[in-house]
Amino acid sequence: LLKELGYAGVGWNPAQIPEMLAACDAEGLKMFNVYVGVEIGPTNRAAPDHIVRVIEQLKGRDTALWLYVQSKAFKTPSDEAGDADAVALLRDIAERAQQAGLKVSLYPHTWFWMERVQDAVRLAKKVDRPNVGVTFNLCHCIKVGDAARIGGLLEQAKPYLTFVTLNGADGEGDWSRLIQPLGQGTFDVSAVLKELKGLGYAGPVGLQHYGVKGDAREKLGQSINAWRALFPKE
Repeated sequence: LLKELGYAGVGWNPAQIPEMLAACDAEGLKMFNVYVGVEIGPTNRAAPDHIVRVIEQLKGRDTALWLYVQSKAFKTPSDEAGDADAVALLRDIAERAQQAGLKVSLYPHTWFWMERVQDAVRLAKKVDRPNVGVTFNLCHCIKVGDAARIGGLLEQAKPYLTFVTLNGADGEGDWSRLIQPLGQGTFDVSAVLKELKGLGYAGPVGLQHYGVKGDAREKLGQSINAWRALFPKE
């Protein structure tokens, strides 16, 4: 379906990685990243088994660890008291990923400890490893109240920016309003693309479609058509 509609590939999860890699290869698609999380705390300083397993499965592939960060020890999102623990863990993951030829992209997620793109940038700076970057995720940026700051936040993220995810959205509301097919919603997605172009960003732009209800072909088709409309042929 993705190949037929014109998508370049997919972001995946830790389940059935070898099978999905084979399926992507068969269709000439790319697995851009694998969405996987870690828990930070005073005793979590080394990559957990599930991360090691993902790294082993992706070794030698041009697929990044798309890493979200949670914490029971530091329950307040963006609490810098957790930075030392996070940096120790992320450096270990980064070094293991480097040995496997992989990159790591920090994925900010609403209500998680690493909640905002500026938190991901702060950590990437402190981790200071060449294979560690950050993701800008439009729906989460709007959800945490940073919609008006997107230009400045992208500027901050520029040296580390490895992935961007977009979707149709309104300027506020619950997830059903913040994650819609591209082309729907009141938020001006084209303005974000203009910011990215101005920054010289040339990396992947993904479609965030979590929780979108309805027929997959119809909804994914709407989004790819809206994407093409943003870049009409001259």
